[in-house]
Amino acid sequence: MVVLCRDTKYYLEDGCNASQNMLVAARAHGLGACWVAGDKKAYAGKVREMVGAPATCKLISLLAIGYPAEERENEKRPLSDVLHWEKY
Repeated sequence: MVVLCRDTKYYLEDGCNASQNMLVAARAHGLGACWVAGDKKAYAGKVREMVGAPATCKLISLLAIGYPAEERENEKRPLSDVLHWEKY
């Protein structure tokens, strides 16, 4: 999956939000997904050209989505380790 956005003031924020939503949706459907690349990669322009997008678009993400070969359970950190109120 390729996520492209028009080169506007907030293209990166908008594209990242869309990409994250697709990652969450993929997982909800039992798929594995990985954010591979973005507009800082040397091949970003080539990917844009390959999908036929106009030059006014920037590559936000290249998402690999598919069925995982195996399911792994990652150990979750306690909420107190990752949530901070009003200060770090």
